[in-house]
Amino acid sequence: MNKGYAVFCDADRQFYDAPHRLSTTGSTDREALYEAARRPVPPGWQRHRTGDWLALRPLDVQLPSQGWKIHVSACLGNAESVLDRVMDHCVARRVAFKFVPSRYLLHTRNAKYADRSASGKFLTVYPADDTHCRTIAEDLDALLTGEPGPYILSDLRWGAGPVHLRYGSFTQRHCYDAEGELRPAVEDDTGRLVPDLRGPVFQIPPWITPPAFLRPHLDARDATTVAELPYRIERALHFSNGGGVYVGRHSVTGEQVVLKEARPHAGLAADGADAVTRLKREQDALEALSGLGCTPEVRDSFVLGDHRFLVLEHIEGKPLNTFFARRHPLIDAEPGAARLAEYTAWALRIHGLVEKAVAAVHGRGIVFNDLHLFNIMLSEDETSVVLLDFEAAAHIDDNGRQTVANPGFVAPADRRGFDVDRYALACLRLALFIPLTSLLAVDRAKARHLADVVARQFPVERAFLDEAVAEILRDPAAPGEGPGARGPRSAPDPYLPVEPYRAVEPYLPVEPYRAVEPYLPVEPGDWPRSRDSLARAVLASATPDREDRCFPGDIAQFTVAGGGLSFGYGTAGVLYALDAAGAGRCEVAEEWLLLRAKEPASGTPPGFYDGLAGLAWTLERLGHRERAMELAELTLDQPWDEIPADLHSGAAGLGLALDSLAASSGEPRLREAALRCAESAARTVSGGLSRAGLLYGASGAALLFVRLYERTGDTALLDLAADALRRDLARCTHGAGGTLQVDEGWRTMPYLGAGSVGIGMVLDDYLAHRPDDAFERARGEIVRAAQATFYAQPGLFRGAAGMVLHLSRTTAGGPGTEAADVRRQIDALAWHALTYQGQLAFPGEQMMRLSMDLATGTAGCLLALAAASPPYDGAAHLPFLPPPTRPTSRLRPGAVTSTPSP
Repeated sequence: MNKGYAVFCDADRQFYDAPHRLSTTGSTDREALYEAARRPVPPGWQRHRTGDWLALRPLDVQLPSQGWKIHVSACLGNAESVLDRVMDHCVARRVAFKFVPSRYLLHTRNAKYADRSASGKFLTVYPADDTHCRTIAEDLDALLTGEPGPYILSDLRWGAGPVHLRYGSFTQRHCYDAEGELRPAVEDDTGRLVPDLRGPVFQIPPWITPPAFLRPHLDARDATTVAELPYRIERALHFSNGGGVYVGRHSVTGEQVVLKEARPHAGLAADGADAVTRLKREQDALEALSGLGCTPEVRDSFVLGDHRFLVLEHIEGKPLNTFFARRHPLIDAEPGAARLAEYTAWALRIHGLVEKAVAAVHGRGIVFNDLHLFNIMLSEDETSVVLLDFEAAAHIDDNGRQTVANPGFVAPADRRGFDVDRYALACLRLALFIPLTSLLAVDRAKARHLADVVARQFPVERAFLDEAVAEILRDPAAPGEGPGARGPRSAPDPYLPVEPYRAVEPYLPVEPYRAVEPYLPVEPGDWPRSRDSLARAVLASATPDREDRCFPGDIAQFTVAGGGLSFGYGTAGVLYALDAAGAGRCEVAEEWLLLRAKEPASGTPPGFYDGLAGLAWTLERLGHRERAMELAELTLDQPWDEIPADLHSGAAGLGLALDSLAASSGEPRLREAALRCAESAARTVSGGLSRAGLLYGASGAALLFVRLYERTGDTALLDLAADALRRDLARCTHGAGGTLQVDEGWRTMPYLGAGSVGIGMVLDDYLAHRPDDAFERARGEIVRAAQATFYAQPGLFRGAAGMVLHLSRTTAGGPGTEAADVRRQIDALAWHALTYQGQLAFPGEQMMRLSMDLATGTAGCLLALAAASPPYDGAAHLPFLPPPTRPTSRLRPGAVTSTPSP
């Protein structure tokens, strides 16, 4: 799970949205703006709102483009007081500053899984120069003496208070980093833009000599070490905003232990408790559970600096999710009945072990409150489990809400006490078979559908699944519902206090929850009814009154300038998918895009999937040539010196778009620019790329070379394409069943965007022009990687829809590419599907909210289904990847054979 998505879930129950939108209305106390944010703008000042920040600047003050800036941290309790004092100080002295304008936004910035590099930053003050910086820092330190605030990891702390400093950019400038990602930038000593490093560690740019007044604070920072600890740190297991988790060893006894670190005032839970408070809760809970054998034993606790540490028994084994990934039969194309039965027996046994452990914890009066696949340690021999991470645990008498939770197991707000763990155990029943319970955060009724899917795929007793659904959908406030209630009628509670490891009663039978009507309004494979339903869902989600986006999509809409307009994540891609799939045009959305593309937001990237090139290409395709040419000219004016080679943001996508625009407009300047993009991409690819695949690797450049070869006939371009493809294939590895997938070092990836399937698509196009035995073998092995029964997500670039698109398009032939194989993947898309206003829709990345965009959501699924469904006219395809010539023996999904009349 990418935990950065969690903070984009609060503002809307169905779609990802910017956290700051919650604090724009001030409709509740939690969301209300601070009083300082509602004050009139001082005379001679201007105010500007950008995302989480509200900035104020004197109109007559000219700031440097970069330098030492000051950050002030604060806690929820003292933030408003700190803000009032700093604001008064800065306004009186005409010093520019910005601040987080609400308690809610400060909470999200300091939450457990917030961005560690930005956490703690409540106010930013911009000094005019180094001398001014020292004066302001000293003044603020004196003004805020004794005020608590979290330590800002990216900064240097001034003394012991909430004032911190960091060298960085004062203005919005960007450059590409070594990974090809667009990052905030500063100028180095040569005047070249380089990434403004904003990691969770304080760093001074190598060309900067820190001013002398910082020396005492640098010395104080270096004075705290772990040298005198009685433990030797061996490796880090995990980091969050609240601290780290490490494996260590006692220096005297040699015992291996786990050390959990907690930073004060940081890593806030939903109830506002910081990491130190939660670590103390964990210690109290584990000490109360000592001797159970299914929870770790406490070995020690201590404070280093102002960080608290808890030392725990090291538990041998692996988290349950790793066994799940290793054993699950649906990673294969056609798992046999015996394997499905074997896995079912394993899953039922493991669930029984977890139930037993939870019952033992409940027997001591403790609510776990955070049960999920990653917090269950399974022994290597798979005979026992240990529950981990009790920082959210509480005594049953507290009767509190859940404050920290995994998205796939988070209980509804109406659950309290043991009911929180019962809900998680019910989710575990489904997740052990189909790990899609994060969808329940969008619609709990999806539990019925998931249970149906599990029952069709695995030989598991239906009652086992129905009991899980009953618990998930149970209304604790319904008549007769109480501590001993189960489902719609009362039954004895199997979680009443028991002796440690005493076997618990199974769930008693309940009246099954069966849907009268099918959960989905239409199956994805029921074309064109599914097309029409998907299109209605997309159009129903439109918000043309908003400035930032018209269709809801991925969080990239808010993290990249112009993201709500972009081809990958915004309106351009949605409009393209609707049109290409034969679902019609949306004039309101086109007008929305035309208006905002007239003056794109400052900092909008030039790339295809994230920026200007994609907008220009889309508008030209939709018939808006004048605006398209304006954007193309704007793109040509962008600095290309550091542009990466990739298709997503770099030279490959830019070159393909410019070449296409040149062909349609006859503008020679665009054709020349496309060739310059090819030269740039060739240079970068020859130097080596850090990633592989269609969007971010050398395959995107290979696609540009192939298309330019088709335009020019220059065989040197095919040579460049072959070299680029070999570079990406060299980053692949063979997996089970002879699959070929991109090796990322810690995982392998088959997907269309950054995995092997995207490489396979370009191999198909290359092989249409030049034979290559190695490439033929590779694309056959890539086809196998697109045949798994289950993929974790449905999206086009990182999920099952990409497999549908590839298998319906590839010319590889052979097993896995027949109509039935494509149809199986189409049918499996239903497992992820949700409904929106009664229509078919799909969740986005991380599956915590719906998405309508092309890269991650419903529009991408629509495009893939259109490409695999009649009339097979080639209209539905990814840009620059039209269907290649296919073998005449291949039947498409839904095609009907006929026998000639005698």
